[in-house]
Amino acid sequence: MSISNYKVEFEKMLNRNYFSKSLHPYRKEAFTQLEKTGFPTQKWENWRFTNVSNISDGEFMISEISDAPQTTPDIDSYQMEGVDTVVIYNGHYQKDISSIPNGVNLLSGSEYMERKNGNFDRANNSPFDLLNTAFTDSGMCIVLEKNTLVKSPIRILFISNGDRSIMVNPRVNVDIGESSSLTFIEQHVGDATSFFQNESVFITLGNNAQLDHIRIQSNSEFTQNISNLNVNQAADSQYEFFQLVDGSKLGRSDICVQLDGENAQCNINSLTLSKNNQHIDNNIIVNHNSAQTHSSQFVKSILFDTSTGVFNGRTIVHENAQKITAQQTNKNILLSKKAKMNANPQLEIYADDVKCSHGSTTGQIDEDALFYLQSRGINKQDAMELMVVGFANEVLDKIPHPEIKKAVYTEFTVKLNRLMS
Repeated sequence: MSISNYKVEFEKMLNRNYFSKSLHPYRKEAFTQLEKTGFPTQKWENWRFTNVSNISDGEFMISEISDAPQTTPDIDSYQMEGVDTVVIYNGHYQKDISSIPNGVNLLSGSEYMERKNGNFDRANNSPFDLLNTAFTDSGMCIVLEKNTLVKSPIRILFISNGDRSIMVNPRVNVDIGESSSLTFIEQHVGDATSFFQNESVFITLGNNAQLDHIRIQSNSEFTQNISNLNVNQAADSQYEFFQLVDGSKLGRSDICVQLDGENAQCNINSLTLSKNNQHIDNNIIVNHNSAQTHSSQFVKSILFDTSTGVFNGRTIVHENAQKITAQQTNKNILLSKKAKMNANPQLEIYADDVKCSHGSTTGQIDEDALFYLQSRGINKQDAMELMVVGFANEVLDKIPHPEIKKAVYTEFTVKLNRLMS
């Protein structure tokens, strides 16, 4: 779909009566900027390994009322123990089968704007941020007041089904007040035959706040999946992010973290399992804007068939950010001679009293280790699977919640078994 075709869908969006007209100025401003910049091309440095022509040349339409489920969706196959779930189906909120834990305020986009005196969060880090602002269609805002400890995790379950070429632009705000904590899960599932999801998540952590954020991206191989994640952290806050990606034809995660207060800490962990001609791109930027801040990036990919991947990780230490620590680790296993990984770890350091490290490795199964396992009576297929699971466990073990870890581990091993059988 060209920008001109997007404009047709944009006019439809502006004419919808059930969207607040207070958003129109923001929508129009963003769309005007998008028309000027256009979609990324491989001539852009941060996009040189990722081709978005399936998005720019596609014919995606905004989700209509007819794309909502005609009966109550069955979510039994997505059950997760001890978790409250908010269900969004093709961009439509399913209130009747949704629940939230005590202590969590769940607001609509318009209610959240009123809370913030009319302010509307915008990142504008990429054309897809602009696209989300212009086409935001399922705003969901999670707010914790000061000194609120929520034990039960909250999950947003995004289901994408059907045969229509739908475009959805969910926008999620998560505000964690001072000395509050929460576990937030976003899970993307479904069997849509043509789907484009362009999600933006804005996270704000107050002083001494803590958020565990788990993202499971397992929608169909016919999905174009763009995720824009923007995190702002105050002093003494802690952000733990884990991502498992095994779905979508094209998956791109743009993660931008601002460590704005002393002793703020973020740990970004990601595991990708790709097959066929999937392309998964992780683009991460962590800005150390204050002294004594800490970050880590730990990203692993397992690639089968002709799948391709990208790790583009940047850690930026600004001039006054002394006494920080930062690590980047990227490891990749190629389980096919035709699979390809592009890795580019980067450090930009403008301070002199820091501890920073980065590294990346890409290779195939260690033949010596494989021979050792076979010499102990394990057949080659099982030995390879043991090694791959061991490779993945180093990331999976970083999920702090036993039930969530069990669900993610099951998701991973089921998919891995299929690929290695």
